[in-house]
Amino acid sequence: MPLIFRRVRENRAVSLKIRINDSAPPYEQVRAQISEQARSGALPVGHRLPTVRGLAESLGLAVNTVAKAYRALEADGVIETRGRNGTFVAAAGSAAEREAAAAAQAYADRVRRLGLAEGEALAAVRDALRAAYGQ
Repeated sequence: MPLIFRRVRENRAVSLKIRINDSAPPYEQVRAQISEQARSGALPVGHRLPTVRGLAESLGLAVNTVAKAYRALEADGVIETRGRNGTFVAAAGSAAEREAAAAAQAYADRVRRLGLAEGEALAAVRDALRAAYGQ
């Protein structure tokens, strides 16, 4: 069965493909692709993204679908909304690293309170990372 997909190009920098027959929901496809393009530098820091309504229209998706993806990206620190000025690619590296460091500190505090040895705590992290990254 051939894949059906829609493509949008805005400002020659944003290129998204939504695969209708994909197991991932459309909002997750939008979120993942924008996140990857920001991380790789294809979308540079400070790049203005299309409006929620504009991107939804270009992709043939519901406005709420794109809004959900943008909310997730903002929560992840990948994008930032500047009110009426629009939505921009954030300096994701530093925000992501700060959030990861905070999560790691919370984990370390928690496993210490639980009485786990360092080796046991590290093994749990390795298992979780393997599962998350599909290794």
